[in-house]
Amino acid sequence: MQVLNPEPASLYKTLEQRLHHLRKGDVPALFRGRLIGIERECLRVNAEGKISQAPHPPALGSALTHPAITTDYSEALLEFITPPLDSMDAVYRYLIDIGQFVHSELGDELLWATSMPCVVEGDASIPIAEYGSSNIGTMKTVYRRGLGYRYGRMMQVIAGVHYNYSFPRAFWERLYEREGGGSLQDFVSAGYFALLRNLKRHDWLVALLFGASPAVCKSFLGAQPGVLPAFNENTHYLPWGTSLRLSDIGYQNSREKESGIKADYSSLEAYTASLEYAITTPYPEYEKIGVKVDGEYRQLNANILQIENEYYSSTRPKQLCEDMEKPITALRRRGVRYVELRSLDVNPFDPAGISLEQMLFLETLIVYAALLPSPPFDSNERREVDGNMMLAATRGREPGLTLSFGGEQVSLRQRAIGVFDRLHDCCELLVEATGDARYRDALARMREVVNDPALSLSARMLDEMRSRGQGFFDYSQAISAEQRAFYTGLPPRPEMMQKMREMARESVRQQQEIEAGDSLSFDDYLAAYMAGG
Repeated sequence: MQVLNPEPASLYKTLEQRLHHLRKGDVPALFRGRLIGIERECLRVNAEGKISQAPHPPALGSALTHPAITTDYSEALLEFITPPLDSMDAVYRYLIDIGQFVHSELGDELLWATSMPCVVEGDASIPIAEYGSSNIGTMKTVYRRGLGYRYGRMMQVIAGVHYNYSFPRAFWERLYEREGGGSLQDFVSAGYFALLRNLKRHDWLVALLFGASPAVCKSFLGAQPGVLPAFNENTHYLPWGTSLRLSDIGYQNSREKESGIKADYSSLEAYTASLEYAITTPYPEYEKIGVKVDGEYRQLNANILQIENEYYSSTRPKQLCEDMEKPITALRRRGVRYVELRSLDVNPFDPAGISLEQMLFLETLIVYAALLPSPPFDSNERREVDGNMMLAATRGREPGLTLSFGGEQVSLRQRAIGVFDRLHDCCELLVEATGDARYRDALARMREVVNDPALSLSARMLDEMRSRGQGFFDYSQAISAEQRAFYTGLPPRPEMMQKMREMARESVRQQQEIEAGDSLSFDDYLAAYMAGG
């Protein structure tokens, strides 16, 4: 049986009441000072399209300390990080500025413009990121070495985009007036966890709209190319898929079911307790790997998770960590500062890896997720949430596809239309708060994608591959070259370039200072970190 909307009407009544309450006062003040930040990953590849074996370019500064340009898992996997800013345009411009500077220092290398890598010649071809000789730098490298032993290196070089967002204090204070109890900090953290649960409930929608990895090179699949249909002689794909990155082929904690780890999003206390269990409980399979073997660390420890960041999730609560402070400790001490949405593929149609249109729509979705009531997950709903995301990632554009909500099979398209009807008022709140009508344009554009999935990023990508007569590798290499031409053709910005060079030099100085200041052996440093908190 298909139903359109099994959710109780009371949820939407509360949403309307909260929106009405927010509109009682100075609406612009509620969003003045909200912060948006983007983290965008991209692989450096050589002229042949193979993962670069060259070290992190010295002109880009220190990957350990540079605030805007670092590396993720691999020495070749760059990560661009904007500061938290209160302007979408400023965030986007910052991403472009980083890209322009980096391209000026790449030589004949390209930045791969898609999420899925290509021409992967096994784990040995993927160099693990290096961060210098300091204890913190060594810890970062050992952590990555452990990921390689646990999950394989190939999964770690899939690139994504993270969207970070925080509401200003005034937003939470207005809601606290209506329904608060206890301390404001506890109210804010509970509000962020409600938001995170609702974002997870809508993972399927993000995959449909912004999934951009429907195809992959045979080289990535190694000895198991038959798991996907063939697009051509060197490319496999999912005909109705949106995001291989979010599917079982992408990076997941693949042993999650065996080890029993599932972070508990019902509250800050439950979340930190579930992760603390994971980072302190030994796991037999990882004990077989060994921790320090023949004088070299293979992993930080043999626990279910080495550190909290190892837990893969589409959303995370975040707080800035102080010196030697674990993420769960920072959350317990100071509550949630912002949320991180991690389910975005790299957008191959925008040189920044994410478009302004996407950023505007996602803020609307986040406001909706913050205001819609959000009961804790029970085990059945958690399975539904995970299953819906997987279906959307692998079959999201399939005509007639249904998802499961409250035990009922629901048309994906009709469910999405219902969500968009409710997003309208949240969109209007943002227009009223910011004076920016582009929120309406972004919402309208995403509604068009729901009505016609052929307009989605994943469908457009496959259509272009067909029209160009290219498999995934040739297509990705071509658009990577086109994006390099875009960046190298931008008008010179001497002040920006000078600022980036100064940031690079300062980051090198900071790394040297950290290395000179170490007083503990790495063994003692690691023991102190793991025991701290």
